[in-house]
Amino acid sequence: MTADRGDSDNVANLAPAAARAMRILDVLAESRGTALSLTEIADRIGAAKSSTSNICVILEAARMIRRDSRGFVLGLRTVELGGAYLSSFDEIREFYRLCTESEVLRHRLVQLATLEGHDVLYLARYEGATPLVLTAAVGDRFPASATALGGALLMVLTPEQIAMRYEGEQNLPILTEHSTPTVKDLQAKVQSARDRGYSIDYGEVFSTVFGIAVPIRPQLRDGQPMAVGVSIIERRRDSIPDQATIDETVAALQDMAHALGNPMSCNAMK
Repeated sequence: MTADRGDSDNVANLAPAAARAMRILDVLAESRGTALSLTEIADRIGAAKSSTSNICVILEAARMIRRDSRGFVLGLRTVELGGAYLSSFDEIREFYRLCTESEVLRHRLVQLATLEGHDVLYLARYEGATPLVLTAAVGDRFPASATALGGALLMVLTPEQIAMRYEGEQNLPILTEHSTPTVKDLQAKVQSARDRGYSIDYGEVFSTVFGIAVPIRPQLRDGQPMAVGVSIIERRRDSIPDQATIDETVAALQDMAHALGNPMSCNAMK
């Protein structure tokens, strides 16, 4: 059975328990590892405590969630499912191989991400340098408007498509004083990225992190859009990598993007 657009408001009524189970998982994911009590979960999903308890029992038995002395958190089964999903992407396996074989990227922190709504969703992370705590981990989300990877993913959209995606948004998320504040500013930033051929994040998420990213052209017309980028820690906000470092990093990222986006050239960097 398929629900059309006119039935979208009633989708949850088709299987209310399943819809609530998914909402519970979303709520626990949003808590970022902080345990929530049964009462807190019921309040956040807008359901009775008794029905919420019944669903939590089922989710706990399936190892989707687990209970400790503080409340409920996500269970190990979610990690297994996430790993199974990620393993379906050939690009992710290739990403790690290409990172280790690149003379430039093997020494960098490199990330692979896709666009979901207004957010960048991080799919893979390679740490070729000292681990950087102030950067996204696999599964994290950050506003596309404030990240180099988000800019790279938006580069392949037309200005009209970006306007539609952000329709009704007056102000964009502000993570630092340098974050892009409006859709108009975002359009200008993305156009600059198109002109130079790569996107940058100059302290928009973390004030001392400089990001560089390029888009990966999908192998198929309806393929999942992705981008690959590098994060570089700078000691001061007013300090940026020299142009030679930026140029060699961009060239290495473009080589990787070409290899990942072209199924006939997956061995191009071997």
